Amino acid sequence: MDIDPRRLRVLHEVARRGGVMRAAEALHLTASAVSQQLMMLEREVGLALIDRSQRRVSLTPAGRVLAGYAERIEEELAEARRELIRFTERLAGPVAIAAFPTVIRHLLVPALGILADRHPQIEPRIHELYGPSALQELRLGGIDLAVTERDADKIVAVRPSIVSHPLHVDEYRIVAPPGWAEIPRGVADLGGVPWVAGPPDQACGHALERLAALHGFIPRRVHVIEEFPPTLALVAAGHGVAIVPSMALLEVPAGEVVVTDIPNVGARRLDAVTRLSRTRSGEPDPVQAVVVAALREAANGLVTRLGERREMR
Repeated sequence: MDIDPRRLRVLHEVARRGGVMRAAEALHLTASAVSQQLMMLEREVGLALIDRSQRRVSLTPAGRVLAGYAERIEEELAEARRELIRFTERLAGPVAIAAFPTVIRHLLVPALGILADRHPQIEPRIHELYGPSALQELRLGGIDLAVTERDADKIVAVRPSIVSHPLHVDEYRIVAPPGWAEIPRGVADLGGVPWVAGPPDQACGHALERLAALHGFIPRRVHVIEEFPPTLALVAAGHGVAIVPSMALLEVPAGEVVVTDIPNVGARRLDAVTRLSRTRSGEPDPVQAVVVAALREAANGLVTRLGERREMR
């Protein structure tokens, strides 16, 4: 029995993702090519690995056993790559990173510059992906690292397969239109004003709910907007107030919105998230480790920029 390990990887992806189409997307192959690889693997082992009797493709008992071995082989290869780096002392290869727009602009771009200077053979690949979709891709191996956000006061359930690396605490600010005759000066002024609110499942949306519950007012959500540029555009045009992180204000021209001095609004926490190492050594992937280090260095620079911006107001 001569098994091609490249076909084992295809079987592994089908098992992890629950179907041929999703495995094809992850492997950057056509569904037809994945099906052909599976049929060739079945001929190599002399057993049916895929149950094609139903509409949704599933693995046979033999397929599940072989997929388990395929997963172990992937882990052994990861361990081998980690060991070989000790001889070359050179980090190289692709690393897929998921993030959202403000982080891409203000953390990832500077971090990529740091990586290019120190580890030019690392190949970062950025995906604009966030929320549950990013975490799912991380678990499935479609990406190697995700930058996540959450309201800093929100308790997050323990995720045993994932490791979080703190990057930055981004303070929230309440912004208001410059054309309003009466700008909110305190929390007591926020109950009757229109809001340009974030979705409740995102950090800024959760922050508004927390602030309203703490101070006993019901926010009048006139607009619910996901991204910060349209949120700030609506505020600038006089359509409401909003909670935004300080990072989102870095490139807003002076005077376009009024950044209030309302205190104790809270902050969002930014983390770099990676999969828990399943190798024998338990050590993190060295390429991912230097990416996290570059992100932390970029975050330190961001703190300086935010301080300078605050002094200019």
